[in-house]
Order: sequence, then C-alpha cells, then structure tokens
Amino acid sequence: MLEEFFHPNGVAVIGASAAPSKGGYYLLKNALVGYKGKLFPVNPKYDEILGVPCYPDIQSIPEDFDMAVYFIPARFLPDTIRECGRKGVKAIIIESAGFSETGEEGKALQEESLALARRHGIRLWGPNCMGYLDGHSRAAFSFMHLDDWTPYIKEGNVSFIVQSGMLSAGFLIMVLGRGGMGIRTACSIGNKCDVNETELLEYFVNDERTGVIGCYLESIIDGRRFLDLAGSTDKPVVVLKSGRSDIGARAALSHTASLSGSDALYTGAFRQAGIVQVYDLHELMDMARGFSMTRSFTPVAGTAVMTFSGGAAIVTADLLADNGLTLPRFSAETIASLKKLFPVWAGTDNPLDLWPAVEAGDFQTVYTAAAEAILSDPGVDSAIVETFARADGKYGYIEAISGLARKYAKPVAVWAIGIGPALGMFSSAAENAGLPVFTEIRRCTEFLAGVRRHYRKMKKL
Repeated sequence: MLEEFFHPNGVAVIGASAAPSKGGYYLLKNALVGYKGKLFPVNPKYDEILGVPCYPDIQSIPEDFDMAVYFIPARFLPDTIRECGRKGVKAIIIESAGFSETGEEGKALQEESLALARRHGIRLWGPNCMGYLDGHSRAAFSFMHLDDWTPYIKEGNVSFIVQSGMLSAGFLIMVLGRGGMGIRTACSIGNKCDVNETELLEYFVNDERTGVIGCYLESIIDGRRFLDLAGSTDKPVVVLKSGRSDIGARAALSHTASLSGSDALYTGAFRQAGIVQVYDLHELMDMARGFSMTRSFTPVAGTAVMTFSGGAAIVTADLLADNGLTLPRFSAETIASLKKLFPVWAGTDNPLDLWPAVEAGDFQTVYTAAAEAILSDPGVDSAIVETFARADGKYGYIEAISGLARKYAKPVAVWAIGIGPALGMFSSAAENAGLPVFTEIRRCTEFLAGVRRHYRKMKKL
C-alpha cells in the first residue's frame, strides 16, 4: 500500500535546515505550503525552523507520525530506520544519494537498509530521488526550490513517474514554463530499492484523479505486471524508456544502478500492451498534455488538415503517411459547404489550404466555418489545424474549434507559428480552451497516431 506516502498522518523531516541555501530548508518549506497534517523537523542544531518546533532526534518527537523524509548522509540511514521502527513509522522517502548508484559499498548499505525496513514493516521510497509533488493539494515532499513555481502549478489529471531525481525537476520546469497541462502527481523514485514504477502504475491506474500516466524509466521491475496493468487500463500510459543503446545502458547503470534490457524487446512489449512509447522529454510532455485534453475518440476514418500554407500541407501529408494515418476525401456535402467560403478558382481538397478563403473573407469566420464543415464529415475522425498566432489576440475561432472538437468527439491537434509573446498568448488561449498546441507538425501527427493506437486498445478492452 502507498497511502502512507500520499496521505500520511504526520511527517518528520529529517535534515530540515534553517539555512535557505540548504536543501533541508526547502524540504520543510515546500511541505508547509500544501500539507495539512503535522510536520516535525529533526535537526539537533535548531529549536525552531520556519516557525515550527524542531527536535534533536526522532525519539524526541512527542507524537506518532506515519512518514519520514530523509535528507542526511547515507551512512545514518540504518540507525534512522531502527528509530523509525520504534516509533511505528510506516514510510520513509530517502532523498539522499550515496547508495547503489555509487558502487559496491553503497549497494551494500542500500541492501542493509531495505532488510531493516522490511523487518520493521517500513516501506522505502528512493533513495537518490526528489520525492513527489501533489498538484491538487500543492503538498511537495521534495528539496526542489519551488518558491517561484508553486503559484503556477495547475491541478489536473496527469501523473508522472520519473526515475531520475533532477529530471523530475526538469519536467516541472517544462510543464510550468509551457503551461496548458495540469498535474495530479509528479513522483521521483530514484534507485527504487522498494517502491517501484510498477507499484506506482497500479496506484495511478486505480486513482480516480489520474487520467493520464507518463513515465521516464531506465529499467522496469516486474515487467510482466507493468505490461498487464498498462494493457488493462483505459488510461493512456506514455513511456520514455532510456538506456536503449549500449552507451545509454551504461549511463543508466551509473546513474541509478539500473540494468536496462533489450530495446527491441521493450518496443514490442509496449506496443502489445498499448503503451504509447516516446523518445525524448519534450515528446513525453507533449503527448501527456495532448492526452490530458482528449476525452473521447472513435478511430474509424482519417485525418483532415486545415492550413494557411500549401507547403505546410505537403509536409503534413508526408508526416501523416509516416505515422500510418490517412487523408480521406471530403464528402460532397462538406465540399459544398467549403465552396461557399472560397473563390470559384480555389480547390477544396484535403489537405485544405484556407488562405484563398482567408484573403477573400474574415480569418476567424473562415477557420470556424471550415472546421464545422470538416469535423461534421463522417469520413473525418480527427484533424490538424495549422495557424499562426495573431498579435491582435483575437482567438475566438480557436475556442469555437475546441467546442466543435468536443461536439463531434474528434481530437484536434494545433500547429501554430508566431513571434515571442504572441505565440505564448495563443498557446495559452488554445490549451485553456482544451486544444493541444504543438510547435512542430511532426508532433501533431505523432500525437494523433498515439491517440489512435490508444483508443483502438480501448475498443478491444
């Protein structure tokens, strides 16, 4: 059970500090932001930290508590586990490094600590990790410097399982810097000596607030169970599996002491389980963000493209073909509706270059009317809208297209170009309306291909 980690009744912060330059300071400060239970800083140097009474050791804490967050040198962990065992502690998040990732001595220390924890009935998270952040409560049991981030964290339905420590911080920076995606939970599990990605996957599969699960993994413990869980859930599971090359596998071994397996084996198994495999960090974030905005889809037809550029239309057609997606012909009814928008000489094929209609009419009216005609076409099950971020901030048409996407239950991916603040404003407006925006056409096609694979799996389920 992981409830003691995610909903602890009292938390001790071992290694809390009053010095703002120390990670132990942020461990306590972050927890104070969102955690509603009692916090017990532990450090013999202080009587109080951030207005909270501080204790010299674990035994001095006058009340029972469920969880401890450990942030002192690795060599003290066995003694800490014994003290926690005497207090009836159920869970410890170990954020210190110096364990199996450092070699044989560190490996022996990690194994000794795990054996002790099991004797005392204590679960271990980590070591060599950055804990977790809850996007709904804002509770963060992590030494990350979250001062400037917390106000911008948007609660949502995406849960991340990240094996790397600092990379989990990088994920949050990317999420908050880009916006548009709400977080349920972001977990950093490090060496995963006890709690691992498969157990967390099961937790989030059953968590009603989680709708999308994204993973960065260097190895997978209990791979059969992981695949069974991913294959049996209707929630999208997006995985970036590193260590695919010999060089990458060696790097994973020195990073979190992870033994990586065959890339071909993982790729085949992921596909059979309906896992959406991705290959870089931005793709993982983009795919998770896109899925978080996609509520339903019936993959029975093809993809339509609305663009402002004939050249972009050709590039998009090639990328759709690369991803196994088709460009259907529009129905006679759709063509008749589109012809009302265009000069008599202009074509109305798919991909649809809207620029002749835009020059003859109003930009927002043309995009909205074209989207209505195309998304109502039974031969179209998804669409790519290619546009540019106008400096005038008039985005009513994108909100209208989002409404049409919901009305017809057809996913729409947006590719937008723009300069500076205008692009940021457009992306925020579109994603607040529920449409994922991508900065590359390739990502639009990859996203729609991933959505198609996932919803085909759902149909089988």
